Amino acid sequence: MQKVLGIAGWSGSGKTTLIEALLPRLAARGLRVSVIKHSHHDIEPDAAGKDSWRHRRAGAAEVMLLSPRRVAVFAELAEELTLDAQLARLQPVDLVLLEGQKWQPVPKLEVHRPALGKPLLCAEDSRVLAVASDAALEIALPQLALNDHDAIADFIARWLEESK
Repeated sequence: MQKVLGIAGWSGSGKTTLIEALLPRLAARGLRVSVIKHSHHDIEPDAAGKDSWRHRRAGAAEVMLLSPRRVAVFAELAEELTLDAQLARLQPVDLVLLEGQKWQPVPKLEVHRPALGKPLLCAEDSRVLAVASDAALEIALPQLALNDHDAIADFIARWLEESK
């Protein structure tokens, strides 16, 4: 199985923004990284009226949209994919960042903003390796400054190397 690191936190904590900042920094370290983003809401990534949308509406189980440089697969699911099934759909990479799905049994970097008034996930989840926050916290885990993207990328690269 590919190496997976969850980027976990409550809604509004800055997970997407952090991942966006980390991706070029991890790539600069020679790492190929993919992202799986979970949504609790039903999604419609296809454009209404387009051929692929029409094919799905007509009953296709999956529609692959292919160009010379990109591929997208639109699939209708009977139930949510397991993590193994999600990973099986990706090309092999050095690291998969899992945004959301904080319940998954994978190592995690927690993103925490005390101003949101939400509890720390690390208090209940022993798989949290470190916490990236915009404020100092009284915890035993390593703490990273949420806006120090280079330090967070270094932490992830070290973890990845040490976990080989």
